[in-house]
Amino acid sequence: MPSTKPLMTASSTAQADAAIQSALRTLEVGAGGIAALTSALRGPLGTTFAAAVGLIREAKGRVIVTGLGKSGHVARKIAATLASTGTPAFFVHSAEAGHGDLGMITPEDVIIALSWSGEQPEMKSLVNYSARFAIPMIAVTSNADSPLGLAARVVLELPKAREACPHNLAPTTSTLMQAAIGDALAIALLESRGFTALEFANFHPGGKLGAMLKLTSDLMRTGEAVPLKPLGTRMSDALIEMSAKGLGCVLIVDAAGDLVGIITDGDLRRSLRPDLLTAEVDEVMTRKPRVIDRNSLASEAIELLNSAKIMMLVVTEANRPVGVLHLHDLLRAGVA
Repeated sequence: MPSTKPLMTASSTAQADAAIQSALRTLEVGAGGIAALTSALRGPLGTTFAAAVGLIREAKGRVIVTGLGKSGHVARKIAATLASTGTPAFFVHSAEAGHGDLGMITPEDVIIALSWSGEQPEMKSLVNYSARFAIPMIAVTSNADSPLGLAARVVLELPKAREACPHNLAPTTSTLMQAAIGDALAIALLESRGFTALEFANFHPGGKLGAMLKLTSDLMRTGEAVPLKPLGTRMSDALIEMSAKGLGCVLIVDAAGDLVGIITDGDLRRSLRPDLLTAEVDEVMTRKPRVIDRNSLASEAIELLNSAKIMMLVVTEANRPVGVLHLHDLLRAGVA
């Protein structure tokens, strides 16, 4: 028997509406926290933010990101974002630091310590270690006058904002603001270093993102797989080459080996005539075919294919064809 969806009762409808309203309130409160953070960055927080970026850039070592509880979870995320965008970083648990993990931190490092109140006693050993070995520390807190804030070289004092929790207790808005300032630090450092998409690709070889960051030279057909004929070739020979290589095209080059045209299945349909097989490729080919450089990203290739509504691109180097990139190659690699 065909299945039927249960009818919504008045009670279940009311519960659904209440859940939606709760979600909207949470997002609105969170948005208010981000707005307050944005406003603070246009004021005094902007000055200390710039100082924090400079301090991290000047460090010869790594960025050690630390925190406890929910701040600790955010600290892990910030460390991961920094590391993936060109700033070597890792997470050290504040409580574990006093039980041997301080050995992970060197005098050439910079510490980013997250604590909304700035008063966690578990951070004492790490704070003392920072002072003892003159390791610069950046505090991310809502209280610059807290023990953590007073011990730090730079304090990113986040504006106080109400939590989304109706009891104003569960860390929600506060952790959102911590994560946002962490992202802001990572992107500011990325941009200041001129960190490129190709460098980004080195740190993201796996998954969908890794596929998007592959180069066209990693995915293209090369060598004998490339259908190629010189100017002056008879169309009968060009058709044999097209059929043999199975890409639905043949590239046409001049005497110097430079790309001058392409013949596709579409060109054949548009040029149907009794003498087609005896004609020369010069008469049938499309001049100035779509090309892409061998060092371009796969993401650029898929954008070109989609915008032009075509199935393949000629990969070139100094105007010479070095490969063919088909949409199916991108599909197999997980790009599209």
